[in-house]
Amino acid sequence: MGSKTQIIKVKNISISLTTIHDEDYICLTDIAKAKEGDSRAADIIKNWIRNRATLEFLGTWEEMYNPDFKVVEFDHFKMQAGLPSFVLSPGQWIKKTSAAGMYVRSGRYGGTYAHKDIAFEFCSAINPVFKLYLIKEFQRLKSDETRRQQLEWDVSRTLAKVNYLVHTNAVKEHLIPDDLSKSKQRFVYADEADLLNFALFNKTASSWRKEYPDEKGNIRDAASINSL
Repeated sequence: MGSKTQIIKVKNISISLTTIHDEDYICLTDIAKAKEGDSRAADIIKNWIRNRATLEFLGTWEEMYNPDFKVVEFDHFKMQAGLPSFVLSPGQWIKKTSAAGMYVRSGRYGGTYAHKDIAFEFCSAINPVFKLYLIKEFQRLKSDETRRQQLEWDVSRTLAKVNYLVHTNAVKEHLIPDDLSKSKQRFVYADEADLLNFALFNKTASSWRKEYPDEKGNIRDAASINSL
């Protein structure tokens, strides 16, 4: 689940992050370790999640962003919050309410992960000072990613322009008769561009635009450097 895990160092503590559907999730288990160490991390998360204020925060977040959230189950948990016998784990919360803001991961980089909004709230509750350093490192990571993506976009855009020029020159030299009118020449260029796009991307430029209406640029701008 999610994309490749990234690690940031916060006060010499390794904090794992991953991305799900373009949203950042941070490992609560790693944050809890910074407070009490490995042995108590799970208990810290359980004690936090069973708190009424925490449940109200989690429930509100899910109602705002998760259309599949089971509100009835949430209300059931909220009524029990505060009772000495009430216990709740992240796994139970996720399973019973179909929560999307948290998930439990096994194996390497395992632990309880939460959307950044929830992770920062967790950090506020257990270690407010650590939260400041976590936000600082998280913002640094996001800034580095933005600069890297901009560089990749610039390189891709340059390659797309160069390749398009090579392509149009080849079409002009080998496929367009000297006596063909300017209006008909445009159809030749368009047909050859569609042929290349379909061969490489399995779709034409117009099909790509309908599929990705919010993307900037064109089908070649969105292509990988290897494809270009």
